[in-house]
Amino acid sequence: MLQSFRFGNHRSFRDEQQLNLMPVYPSGRDDQEGGLRPVSIVGIFGANASGKSNVIDALMYMQHLVLQSDRDVEPGVGLRRDTFRLVREAMLEPSRYVVDLLLSGERVTYGVTIDDKGVLEEWLYQYSRTERYKNDGRMAVVFERTGDDFNWGADYKNRKDLHAVSDITASTALFLATAARFKMQNRREQPAVDDLLHRTYLWFNRMRIRRGTYGATRPFVRISGTRNLQSFQDDYYRHQMEELLRVADFGIAGIDVIVGSREARDAAVELEAAGKYSQAMAMREAGRDRLIFRHKGAEDGMFMELSDESRGTQQILDLGADAVRSINRGSLLVVDEIDASLHPLISASLISIFRESHRGSRVPQLIFTSHDATLLGSLGGEEVLNRDEVWFTEKADDGRSLLYSLAEFKPRKGGENRERRYLNGSYGAVPEISADMLTTAASLRADDDVES
Repeated sequence: MLQSFRFGNHRSFRDEQQLNLMPVYPSGRDDQEGGLRPVSIVGIFGANASGKSNVIDALMYMQHLVLQSDRDVEPGVGLRRDTFRLVREAMLEPSRYVVDLLLSGERVTYGVTIDDKGVLEEWLYQYSRTERYKNDGRMAVVFERTGDDFNWGADYKNRKDLHAVSDITASTALFLATAARFKMQNRREQPAVDDLLHRTYLWFNRMRIRRGTYGATRPFVRISGTRNLQSFQDDYYRHQMEELLRVADFGIAGIDVIVGSREARDAAVELEAAGKYSQAMAMREAGRDRLIFRHKGAEDGMFMELSDESRGTQQILDLGADAVRSINRGSLLVVDEIDASLHPLISASLISIFRESHRGSRVPQLIFTSHDATLLGSLGGEEVLNRDEVWFTEKADDGRSLLYSLAEFKPRKGGENRERRYLNGSYGAVPEISADMLTTAASLRADDDVES
């Protein structure tokens, strides 16, 4: 689970900011061993261009470094960054990204500092836990890297396999990325990566990030992909998706998968090789796996295919697929502009599903950005978001973005209308709109139309 994300000098954020997921108010959210567990939900609100999406972008950039930096190595080419650009000095200053994680009950801190030339610093720390003290705060070094020099913790000084990986780590690549790739290429041999390093890498690998334009483009293509269609053949997965559609009240009673004929697919290949393209196309259609949807009120045997469903249904299925995987894995799902795809009631339902879907030690998390102030209020008598699950972004006068929590305002539980206070500007993070300026702009536009 993510406990905290810190980052600095990334896009509109110049100074280091922290998205802290540790609870501020007592709520009984303890893990099975009695320690304090991070919150499962975080909603980030703010005006347009205030920096909401840049928080997501910073997390996505760190994920890219972990998963791809060893593959992006090109001789003589440094790292591609997106720094704060309103001050010249900031473009030369380092960028920093740090996550505090809870992995199998063990607290871990992993971070990197980079500039245009490469990796300046990289480190991984773990914090000891004893039977009496769930988290006594004693830090142990796994590794510390400064440039190409490595300092190893006491348990890692004699690990020749790790040292060998560090020797081949490029100056623009993360050691974590290189070590994970080395392990995947040597699975049959003695593991070359310590389990803690691998678990840290897997956390990034399992995190799913949906950017603002992601849910609005080509949902049909993603859902009908082979991987998703195979997932629907699993009864448990299909039932979860049916339940999500039921909650969304899309009028769908069930989902079935029609598995295409393998013989038809093989025949299509032969016909295409023989130049009989129209016949090959017909055989490919017969061999295609298809999703069919049974609707409420439809006669027996009547159904609709995925291509017949509305774009809204396709979008909820697309988002639902990511949500179900995150819930089953106990991983993090990040959704930028959740209100662009979902009705407020559906967004609230998805939030409640994440809050309640704890399977043993697997606790999924959801971070989202939104303009929808109704998510700050109550639905059905229950608050959609707890006080320590709400964050805001705001632009300072000098153009820097700031990230801060609703908890800083010490709100009373159930004692104030957060939606109204937010829209009235009590928490900041709303656009300053002048009615006089709008009137003036409208009159100028009218004058232009007359002259033209």
